[in-house]
Amino acid sequence: MAKSLARSFLWLLIAEVLFNLSGFIVQAGAGRFLTPADYGRYGLIVALTIMVVTLVGNGIPISMGKYLSEIHEAKPEMIVVIKRTGLWLQVAVIAVISTLFYLASPAISNILGDPTLIPLFRLSVFIIPAYAIDSYYFYYLTGVHQFNFQSVLKILRSIFRMTIIIGLIIFFGLRGSIVGYIFVPFLVFLVAWIADIFWIRKKFPEYDRNKKLRFDWKKMLKYAGPVTLFMVFYQIMISLDLYFVKGITHSDYLAGIYNSAFLIGQIPYFLFYALTIILLPSVSESTAQNDMKKARGIVAQSLRFMIMLLVPIVILLSTYAGSVIKFIYGAKYLPATLALQILAFGIGCLTVFYILSFALNGAGKNKIPMIIAFGGMILNAILNYVLVSRFGIVGSASATSITSLMVMLISVAYTHRYFGGILKSAELAKMAIAGAAIYLLSLILTSHNLIFFIWSIILVAIYFGLLYLFKEIKEDDLKVVRSLVKFKEKKDLA
Repeated sequence: MAKSLARSFLWLLIAEVLFNLSGFIVQAGAGRFLTPADYGRYGLIVALTIMVVTLVGNGIPISMGKYLSEIHEAKPEMIVVIKRTGLWLQVAVIAVISTLFYLASPAISNILGDPTLIPLFRLSVFIIPAYAIDSYYFYYLTGVHQFNFQSVLKILRSIFRMTIIIGLIIFFGLRGSIVGYIFVPFLVFLVAWIADIFWIRKKFPEYDRNKKLRFDWKKMLKYAGPVTLFMVFYQIMISLDLYFVKGITHSDYLAGIYNSAFLIGQIPYFLFYALTIILLPSVSESTAQNDMKKARGIVAQSLRFMIMLLVPIVILLSTYAGSVIKFIYGAKYLPATLALQILAFGIGCLTVFYILSFALNGAGKNKIPMIIAFGGMILNAILNYVLVSRFGIVGSASATSITSLMVMLISVAYTHRYFGGILKSAELAKMAIAGAAIYLLSLILTSHNLIFFIWSIILVAIYFGLLYLFKEIKEDDLKVVRSLVKFKEKKDLA
């Protein structure tokens, strides 16, 4: 199980790293080719539209993926039925939400105190169906465990993002960036659709109309409801800070500066997003078979692995915040340094919460992440309202980090209780000591120019060296790593 899970994660991680590297290239390109004011507007429009896409694009597909993962081996004849049910529900939700978003554009722009955003928001409406249909195919592939092909699509999207979006920004500015976000997911969807017709469908039994198989759409919708609300509450929770900065300070400049810090701070989240792709179907399949021991092992292994890697990433991202900002965005964004130092810790906590939420969703406990995310959304709104007016972008970063810590602690406590014994204090203590050691060393190592890359590599090596001396990195871990490096097994992940 360890090798299979690690190998799946490795391929998805490679694709995810390339995907998010392309995202940072796009963000850096937008920051360099647009003025800070236009970059602030770009951040507001794209962030809000993506939040809406999360509402319409992920709830139904995640629900569909869960039920596909439960039957794709036991009842493969139901795959087409569940897939078709998910499609019709997705189309219905997309049509309603896209229309509402278009009609609400004037009100949203007025709330932000900038009526000139209206035509930009209305143009961005077309991002919603493009991302939603792409998301539908993404979770379809998750449900049938086509992780290899998901990785290929992710890499393809990375190429499209860097070429299409940046190209349109160079030639058409802010409007071009929005058009790029429409074309990229639509093109990826076309590739997935064609591959499904000529390749993926042939892996499963033909649909027999005589059997008149049915899947209760209400069941899918019932599961999708709390998941959709979780995604909405979560997206609002992590996006509120940018809108409070804009709404309270009325400064596009500060919004752009803060947006740069927030996007860099999401590096840990982007890196570990691949775990959600594996955890939901794996835990779902295990719990459907009443194999709680297997489900516990998957969650415990994933959480340990995630925390072990998160510790050095968060520490180095915080310590070398200024150098990272200068490298990605340029010196004009250096005022975001302190905000990024604070956000690095907060988004690290948020990453743990997000990953565990998908483990709970896979286990059918989808209302718990929804409730925690709702509480986090309210808390973050209150803290931002109080702190932004007093401390500006540093206050907003502090509000988000405090909220992230709280939701992480609650989700870890519940997951630990539900699955039973997934955390060991001795393991956490060893990681904390190794992390503290490289933090102290990083304070005395200068980070001028690009030398912070070298120091980061050395410090990461020291961190894992200490864990090895502490016997936290075990022989089983090394066997998994060796198997990945040598690629001895070429088994199809499906």
